Amino acid sequence: MNLLKANNLSHSFDTELFSNVSLNLDAKQSMAIIGLSGSGKSTLLNILSTLLVPSEGEVYLFGKNVTSMKEKELERVKRKDLGLVFQQHYLFRGFSVEENLEISAILSDEDIDKKLLKRLGVENTLQQKVTELSGGQQQRISIARVLTKKPKILFVDEPTGNLDNVTGDEVKKIFFDYIDEEEAGMVLVTHNEEFAMDCNIVYKLQNKELVRVK
Repeated sequence: MNLLKANNLSHSFDTELFSNVSLNLDAKQSMAIIGLSGSGKSTLLNILSTLLVPSEGEVYLFGKNVTSMKEKELERVKRKDLGLVFQQHYLFRGFSVEENLEISAILSDEDIDKKLLKRLGVENTLQQKVTELSGGQQQRISIARVLTKKPKILFVDEPTGNLDNVTGDEVKKIFFDYIDEEEAGMVLVTHNEEFAMDCNIVYKLQNKELVRVK
């Protein structure tokens, strides 16, 4: 099943970042995009996840052109089917960890996965305020909140950047287990080439082009 398709994407700010980018992501597939800082990796991820409209080209989600979707349909897809894990955690800072997770669970009609919290090592933080947590703990809560939704596509930007090696390895395993068990897909942006090469498909964004390296 095709989850994500991009045709001839181009994007510019003051200068052109990239052009003629095309890719496909099917169920149970993981895709990594690597490249130098400033090459446009995060911008491409924002376009694929519908946060940004490309200068040119088309994005299809689950076989449907994003631009042809009505506003309510796109909002439903974003709420239920897309999971975004970015470097900024976007947690509700005045709330407890449990309240942050409950909001995600309520919006998606899913239950909080206690086994997932244990794997992430944050099962004992539920009553703490987000502001009381370390950066690494906040990152793991952000991951738990996204996976609570049971999304069909994960868009992940440097998810292990704030984590030690052992925790980072467990997070990688959680992502790969998730996409296999839930028949989901993942688009990963990272500087961690070891993580990238564990994915099924690897692209490098360089010289304004997306080049497949695996």
